[in-house]
Amino acid sequence: MSAMPNPAHARLIVLRHAKSAWPDVPDHDRPLAARGRRDAPAAGRWLRAAGCVPDLVICSTARRTRETWALVAPELDAWPMVFYDPRVYEASAAGLLGVLHDVPEGQRTVLLIGHQPGVQDAVLSLAGHGDDEAMAQARGKFPTSAIAVLALPGRWAELAPGTATLTDFAVPRGLAGR
Repeated sequence: MSAMPNPAHARLIVLRHAKSAWPDVPDHDRPLAARGRRDAPAAGRWLRAAGCVPDLVICSTARRTRETWALVAPELDAWPMVFYDPRVYEASAAGLLGVLHDVPEGQRTVLLIGHQPGVQDAVLSLAGHGDDEAMAQARGKFPTSAIAVLALPGRWAELAPGTATLTDFAVPRGLAGR
């Protein structure tokens, strides 16, 4: 079996929400900060330029993730199906894997928008191998607006730790003053 992923297989894109503010509200209700409002559209532009436009978006129900998606979406020139899943909020890597097991077959590119530490732990757990630079970046830090792209070997329901290939890792940033 070749180490290169089959392009016909599914692809998972994991996006950590953009930078949030810290007002005196419950964690679930925290909005994006000004930097987050600049960075989220940059993440959308990166996804479109990289050919990583999703068929399905699974987003945490937290305000900062919903606001991130609302700013990413217009940059994609596409209208994927969006599912706001309460299981993504505060999920561990195992919890996120459970969410991904529920993805309907036929969905080729799925964007998961979530939170630390679950998103980083899930990416590192799933990535059995991958691009050396991308792996080093994902291990080192998974900052706000970071994007990890994983090629998957088979069915969503069979996704397991160590079975994916990390093909890319990026941290798009918006420009101040826009």
